[in-house]
Amino acid sequence: MSRVTACICTHNRPDYLRDCLDGLAQQTVGPDGFRILVVDSGSAEAEAGQISALVASVANARLLRVDRPGLSVARNVGFRACTDDYIAYLDDDAIPEPGWISAIQDAVADTMPALLGGAIAPLWEAPLPAWWPAQMRGVLSITELVGRGEYRRPGVAAALGPVGANLIVRITALQAVGGFAETLGRTGKNLLSDEETVLAWTMQDVGETILYDSRIRVHHQIQAERLTLSWFLARVYWQGSSRVNSGRILGEQATLRREALRRLVVFCLFAPVALIPKQSQWLIALRWRWAYAHGFLRAYATRAAE
Repeated sequence: MSRVTACICTHNRPDYLRDCLDGLAQQTVGPDGFRILVVDSGSAEAEAGQISALVASVANARLLRVDRPGLSVARNVGFRACTDDYIAYLDDDAIPEPGWISAIQDAVADTMPALLGGAIAPLWEAPLPAWWPAQMRGVLSITELVGRGEYRRPGVAAALGPVGANLIVRITALQAVGGFAETLGRTGKNLLSDEETVLAWTMQDVGETILYDSRIRVHHQIQAERLTLSWFLARVYWQGSSRVNSGRILGEQATLRREALRRLVVFCLFAPVALIPKQSQWLIALRWRWAYAHGFLRAYATRAAE
């Protein structure tokens, strides 16, 4: 049976970390059945002390501290310290179901995939606003599709992408590609993403198996502060920027050039929506598309000018 280490990367959020560790304490395999790595990514002194105390109270947990900012940096520190077959990444605000580790071990038993993504159900701290576009729930790191399949292949997982709140990776596969791209992922207040996508597609492009399995399930605490119009539009803007950055890493320059033309049309046609007050709920469908195009084009132009 494959050995699994759960890895939680955290920054200044001991209260969320406590909930995550409580979920790991309830795993059906028991504390001897897996290990835990907590990577404190530059937390302030007071929060770092609370995080240290929390980890010290968990028998199968170990704390690592990294002062260089960046979620991808923290994830790489975690995998390089892992001595098990798989590292199972959790966001600090995710709570695994009791059978999470067991489901991982079952899913990798036969095929030993390079990467597995699992289901992510929301735990709302506030109601989802009525204006929130249904097709954009994914920006809240929600993946509710039931089933199993390979990413980017015909079947249940074809339209999905992996999400770091519930991401399991084989250590040898991570080593082979050098880990996460540290130019992607959250750093400070930016909302860059797609580091998981780049990792997965890079592995898949060299012949590795990349799977989705909804039996591997966590619950993601959706902070009330993220359910605001300003956060939503900022998140979509950064997603546009992330698309450019990830596409360049994956060698998709020709595709990006074609997409840039479409985004330019959207940006120009919908430009008047930039005049709408930020807290107004008017024309949300146009505004999020304009925000995405804005982020995409700014990233595209910035690199082109270098």
